[in-house]
Amino acid sequence: MAKKEGWRGRFYEDFEVGDVYEHPLGRTVTTTDNIWFTLLTQNSAPIHFDHHYASQTEFGRPLVDSTFTLALVTGQSVTDVSQNVFANLGWDEVRLPAPLFEGDTVYSRSEVLSKRESRSRPEVGIVEVRTEGYKQDGTVVISFRRTLMVYKRDHAPRIPCLSPPARG
Repeated sequence: MAKKEGWRGRFYEDFEVGDVYEHPLGRTVTTTDNIWFTLLTQNSAPIHFDHHYASQTEFGRPLVDSTFTLALVTGQSVTDVSQNVFANLGWDEVRLPAPLFEGDTVYSRSEVLSKRESRSRPEVGIVEVRTEGYKQDGTVVISFRRTLMVYKRDHAPRIPCLSPPARG
């Protein structure tokens, strides 16, 4: 049996301007996700955690905390965009064009907008992507630009791949 290395993510050299990555995992947002994230971040807006209050708004139900949406969609992109990140440099142009509700399932994709060598760190390059999160009916619920430093292939720290002891 041949042992094969698993997916290690993209390194700086693997990015090409114009490439689009359809991130593989969707995620259904639960009431628990929304309430816990809202309360963990000390967001006191009842539109996120008080169903009675939210029922009186034009939405008629709780809105998912927008910072949860940003965190979720960023997380969904990691396997394709930032598995080998040195550092995130920023999120720009964050837009929330449609509401996200508990029970919606979020999917996402990213497009490579630019890449360049780092001027100060030869072991990394700088990549900029545009990421969109959309729900099950295709409605875009968030978009943003993200800039990050990504390790070059020969400079990334290695994740140890430990094997169980041989059976004897």
